[in-house]
Amino acid sequence: MDTQIRHTYEYTVDLNSRTAPTFVAELTGSHKRVLEIGCGPGSITRILTQQGQCRVTGIELDASAIEKAAPYCERIFQADLNSTEWPCLIEETKPFDVVVAADVLEHLYDPWITLKLMTTLIGPDGYLVISLPHVGHAAVVSCLLNSDFEYRDWGLLDRTHIRFFGLRNIEDLFTQAGLKIIDVRYVTKTPEETEFAASWSRLTGMQQKALKDCEYTNIYQVVVKAVPLSYPDAAMSLTKAPRHATPHRGISWKHRIARHLSHKTKQRIRAGLGFFKIRI
Repeated sequence: MDTQIRHTYEYTVDLNSRTAPTFVAELTGSHKRVLEIGCGPGSITRILTQQGQCRVTGIELDASAIEKAAPYCERIFQADLNSTEWPCLIEETKPFDVVVAADVLEHLYDPWITLKLMTTLIGPDGYLVISLPHVGHAAVVSCLLNSDFEYRDWGLLDRTHIRFFGLRNIEDLFTQAGLKIIDVRYVTKTPEETEFAASWSRLTGMQQKALKDCEYTNIYQVVVKAVPLSYPDAAMSLTKAPRHATPHRGISWKHRIARHLSHKTKQRIRAGLGFFKIRI
């Protein structure tokens, strides 16, 4: 097989950009033991390994993608995530510090079950980093208004997407899995910057203004850090994000500090402050 052929999901990650892969790497952290689910050809895997000094185990179905990702993984397993049996492959290698699934869940028949399975693979201080496309973007709405909901080879309407999520649906997805979101990054794009710019241009000025005035319609992708509900971390609500949200806005000082601390450290801090009857 010619390994020089570019894979559909192969791309270069610019760590100075405000893109989903950059935010995934940022929320994952460095020197972690990572399970990357649906690692594809290793576009993010390479960053986690080379820049983040992480030890990555990968899971992927596509054989051609596995060949490309393998050099950046300690181990890589071929598995169909639509099956509930894939966790058995890594039974001897768990738990992990971080489980990453970057733009994966929207490709699955039952992302709710898959996310629940992911939670069983993290250690006591572990967490999940998940990115998802946001179907509530104004450009997607423009497609609906134009009666032209055309699937493409990539982007928000990738032809392999079979599940779609608004912000409330993302929150519900994590809640039903026994998880809470404790940190978030938003990838924002104007409709003109998306793959649907032509569709957007066909709307009237009044229609465009109405959509731009709606909340959250410039959010293209959502990248979250999530932990089990039993963790003491405060949960964040995606639907309380500021209008036309941008990364880091709306994140309190507690969240900024807490994301750098382990679960045990947070417990010790709370216990110490509790002695003085101080609650955070």
